[in-house]
Amino acid sequence: MKAKKVRGRIVIEFPSEDIAKVVYEAVLYEHLSVPYRRSEIKFRLERKRIIIDIKATDSSAMRGTVNSYLRWIKVAMDAIDL
Repeated sequence: MKAKKVRGRIVIEFPSEDIAKVVYEAVLYEHLSVPYRRSEIKFRLERKRIIIDIKATDSSAMRGTVNSYLRWIKVAMDAIDL
């Protein structure tokens, strides 16, 4: 039996458009430079929200992709807090 693709969306709303833009630009480099073979990711900024749409070949690929993006966003937020 063939496994179905897994889809998900993460929407993160920030306190301001400026903070959202700083975090988006910090994560954008990673988004553009990391090749994903088992996931297709759409990463965008809409006002004070970052939206990540993910299509993965399986749940393991989805989990890895989600973990990567959330970790990069957390690092960017931690840097802002400093």
